[in-house]
Amino acid sequence: MGRIAENLSPTALAARALRTRRLVRAPIWLFQHGLGALLGPRMVMIQHTGRKSGAPRYVVLEVVDRPDADTVVVCSGFGETAQWYRNLRAQPECRVTVGRRERAAHADLLGPEASGAVLDRYRSAHPAAWDRLRGAIEHAVGHPVEGLPMVRLRLR
Repeated sequence: MGRIAENLSPTALAARALRTRRLVRAPIWLFQHGLGALLGPRMVMIQHTGRKSGAPRYVVLEVVDRPDADTVVVCSGFGETAQWYRNLRAQPECRVTVGRRERAAHADLLGPEASGAVLDRYRSAHPAAWDRLRGAIEHAVGHPVEGLPMVRLRLR
């Protein structure tokens, strides 16, 4: 009975959602149809270029820091192996949609020290959200998450 309850816990369900392609990609449809604002100001869509295919690719992520109106910082919860992260490393020019507004952007991959500082600020500002997100990511990847890579998007 304990195993069933564990599989139905909010953390386990969130981890399963993070591994379910249809659910993870659903917010992309909202942004592409002008409905991204429904997800709130902390969600953005990034259009990046596939490093092998050269085709446009999309990801919707939570903003973990917004130092100014023209800068957005996002986190790669699945580390440096996430496809969108690898694509931005290969080709940092991208487009970012915040609500209904799309802008060109340049992605800067932050080093461990800068990433740690951003994560510390996020933990302080959103402790409950961090606890839920951390638990879901750890359950999905099977190990503790620390030192998550961050990407600073400079909007143009």
